[in-house]
Amino acid sequence: MNICVFGASITYGYYDLEMGGYVNRIRYYLENEKNFDDQIFNLGVSGATTEDLLERFDAEAKARRPEKIIISVSTNDTQFLIQENKQRIILEECQKNVTELINKARNYTSDIAIIGITPVDDEKTNPLPWATDKIVQNKNIELYNDKVKQVCEKEKIKFIDLYSEMVKIDYKKLLFDGLHPNSEGHKWMAERIIRELNL
Repeated sequence: MNICVFGASITYGYYDLEMGGYVNRIRYYLENEKNFDDQIFNLGVSGATTEDLLERFDAEAKARRPEKIIISVSTNDTQFLIQENKQRIILEECQKNVTELINKARNYTSDIAIIGITPVDDEKTNPLPWATDKIVQNKNIELYNDKVKQVCEKEKIKFIDLYSEMVKIDYKKLLFDGLHPNSEGHKWMAERIIRELNL
């Protein structure tokens, strides 16, 4: 079974210096625990928004013929652009994009899941150290995450709500730079995605 995982830098696996990210950890689990002999494709691209995912979705999926599609909605949509005084992707547009991504995914498979947005350490992401014209805050992440969840409920698509789970624990110790998970954070994500999807 081919699995495609779409997303941004967290999906790519930034700052998991031990195993290369949650997608690679899922691959390791499948290959070593489940004798999985097909392919899991990591289609995470740093900086990607839902708009960017839409632009490349068909080209990526057609080349790989996925039987399972996992789409991670990143914090990039929620970024507040200081100079432009607006969100990078406005909330309504994010909802529309997620709906369109689901519809595109249905052209390849009915086995689809959406991964929600993970929380940040507001003190370290207001503004982002590597992009000081942008702010990422949990108040916006929670709002976007809830709206994406609503889209999934309407479309009857599996939604993995990492935000609600992470804020119940001392999640800041799972972050490398206030936004991206460290190795422990990627491990935490992989374990929950495996459990949620019954992989």
